[in-house]
Amino acid sequence: MSVVMARGVLFVHSTPTALCPHVEWAIGSVLDARIDLDWTAQPAAPGMFRAELSWTGPQGTGSMLASALRGWAHLRYEVTEEPSAGVDGGRWSHTPELGIFHAVTDVHGNIMVSEDRIRYAYEAGAGDPAQVYHELSLALGEAWDEELEAFRHAAEGAPVRWLHQVG
Repeated sequence: MSVVMARGVLFVHSTPTALCPHVEWAIGSVLDARIDLDWTAQPAAPGMFRAELSWTGPQGTGSMLASALRGWAHLRYEVTEEPSAGVDGGRWSHTPELGIFHAVTDVHGNIMVSEDRIRYAYEAGAGDPAQVYHELSLALGEAWDEELEAFRHAAEGAPVRWLHQVG
């Protein structure tokens, strides 16, 4: 049975310096490789650091990376996994305040909201447009986008490293 490969990007938007080696260890345990990220200061959060890593690995690596980093205080990150043969893509966003958010993405990176989730938004709204909007906002991860946007802009022009994992 052949392994279907996927690729994506891990954005560590902010972490204290003391967590940097632990983050590298967690990523390395998923990718089965020694990781030495190029940490740079995060202008959006003085005293914090940021790094990016483009990766390739077996399908599902994105969820494994997100799980390995989940729940650490003071850590903001995003993981993307591009669609691959027979599988939609995904995006995982994490902030200390909000926890983790996951969305399925299409080939263009758009979040795909399921029919059941849309129906739930209508039912939960029970005729209240503000409640329907709130439920759809949750389904799209808008709170995570709002919190992470300043960290994303602060990263423009930052170096990106590629890591290839052989299945």
